[in-house]
Amino acid sequence: MTKRVCCASDYKSQNARRCDVTSTGDVITARFSSGSNRAVRARTSTMGPIELLHMSVFSQSFSPCGRFLAAGNNYGEIAIFSLCAALSPDASEAGRKPVFTFPAHDGPVFCLESFGGHLLSAGDGSVSAWNWAELIKKNVKAVWTRRPEYKTNMEIPEINAMVVNPRDNSVVFGGGDNNIHVLDLEHGVFKSVFQGHSDYVHCLSVREREGEVLSGSEDGAVRMWDNRTSQCVHCVEVHKYQKCARPQFGKWISCLTTDSDWMLCGGGPSLSLWHLRSLTPTSVFALSGCQRRASFYQDMILAVGQGSTVSHCLLGGKVKAQIPCTPNNINSLELNTNSTENQVLTVAGSSQFVDVFTNVSYRAFSLHF
Repeated sequence: MTKRVCCASDYKSQNARRCDVTSTGDVITARFSSGSNRAVRARTSTMGPIELLHMSVFSQSFSPCGRFLAAGNNYGEIAIFSLCAALSPDASEAGRKPVFTFPAHDGPVFCLESFGGHLLSAGDGSVSAWNWAELIKKNVKAVWTRRPEYKTNMEIPEINAMVVNPRDNSVVFGGGDNNIHVLDLEHGVFKSVFQGHSDYVHCLSVREREGEVLSGSEDGAVRMWDNRTSQCVHCVEVHKYQKCARPQFGKWISCLTTDSDWMLCGGGPSLSLWHLRSLTPTSVFALSGCQRRASFYQDMILAVGQGSTVSHCLLGGKVKAQIPCTPNNINSLELNTNSTENQVLTVAGSSQFVDVFTNVSYRAFSLHF
């Protein structure tokens, strides 16, 4: 696994700016007191064949209304797809292409999250917010962009993972500087930093009820943080458990999700299900390759990573089915729970195609850049 850190020369210089933010309910708005919001030109034309051949899609997020899907690629672009057009009985090929595409970051868009009427994107060391209502109208303008004060000026660490914490109206992200940063969305300030990992952070999850943030890292540890004190309360080194360890793949953790008192994690070690109160693994899933995303779904687990399949796993550890997909390797898996009419599973990875599942047992069709 290669460490993903980009040099500062790869990015345009940015002046430090103060962000004034107001909040009404869950809707966040912001304007910078110095420097202007960046207006971005939308693109509707297609890329050339070479760019499409080498495209990877790293991140996805559904709009709050559930009618649109945002997908971020390795070229720093975000594409907006209309699910209504794609799922229409008389859908054309044009209906499965982006409504429009726009440049969002100077490097790959590794993270997308929707919250409070906004699409949050990250990848090149900064987090930007885009208004979904404006995006749907093809008005592309960052509402705000924030970057933490990194310790070094020589290189800008990537942001590999991002998650929203609705409990305190904050966004949590981590990446190449080995730390987890917490941005207060109400006041537009970074309110805390979680320090303890010895290598870069791959994945994050929030236990909202317990007020905890979980992080998985290249160092092989899953750390659990008290969001109030910014202190690590537990540390699990998954690779040290014999039934989880796979030395041939390494110890890094690339996959992490939680549901109440249960945690799924994997990467170098096998994907495994943990009971968080006892901090013990209860099931280990015999999947080949390294898993990059996993999700609890009804009475089973959906997992993706190296390889071109979505794995259906029973909670007891049995692999029930493996459903073929278009990408050779899969980076992102998302379930649309925001709309009853457009309840789909979408899968994306080392391809220009985003596979759409109207039933989790088969791929219905593909969206494409």
